[in-house]
Amino acid sequence: MSVQRATFTRPILAVTMVAISTFAAFAQKAPVPTRVRGTIESLEGDTMLVKSRSGEDVKLHIASDLRVAGITKISLADIKVGSFVGATTVPGPDGGNNAVEVHVFPESMRGTGEGSRPWDLKPDSSMTNATVAESVVGNDGHTLLVKYKDGEKKVFVSDMTPVVTYVPGDKTDLKAGAKVIAFMKQLPDGSFETNRVSVGRDGLTPPM
Repeated sequence: MSVQRATFTRPILAVTMVAISTFAAFAQKAPVPTRVRGTIESLEGDTMLVKSRSGEDVKLHIASDLRVAGITKISLADIKVGSFVGATTVPGPDGGNNAVEVHVFPESMRGTGEGSRPWDLKPDSSMTNATVAESVVGNDGHTLLVKYKDGEKKVFVSDMTPVVTYVPGDKTDLKAGAKVIAFMKQLPDGSFETNRVSVGRDGLTPPM
């Protein structure tokens, strides 16, 4: 009986080990990035090479339905009650939400990505796209109460926080040296494609 049991057990152990190894391989696989922030190195035809902020070279195929938006600097005073904004925030020492950047959407983009979600700009950062309901001016910045369909959040925006907005752009804005955020997807062959790029104007680095 013991010999039969051992013979029967070996295949089960082998299958179990394969299953564990396969699961571990999936668990260790890095997530596919959804955006790259960096500087355009070159643009040849429908291929754009971007040097990421972390130093990697990322080759992107430009999709036929490419959308380009320019990013330009504005002032903190341009954030008004009723503005639809996007705010990248990190937890402050007092437990509040400190803005790393704020971008004001033009009226034509109102409602874009409304809500609050984790963001990959900094550790523990989040992105909140919402309408400014209140703006309280302090000695060193503004405290905004922003409301979205599922909730609300108070965001502190210091006088030093970058504030930007979107302006129309096109493929001619994609030049060597331009600072960009390219949203991308992985194709079946493992290469990457982008159909949406935000590009800083006048040397600006998109802060979001």
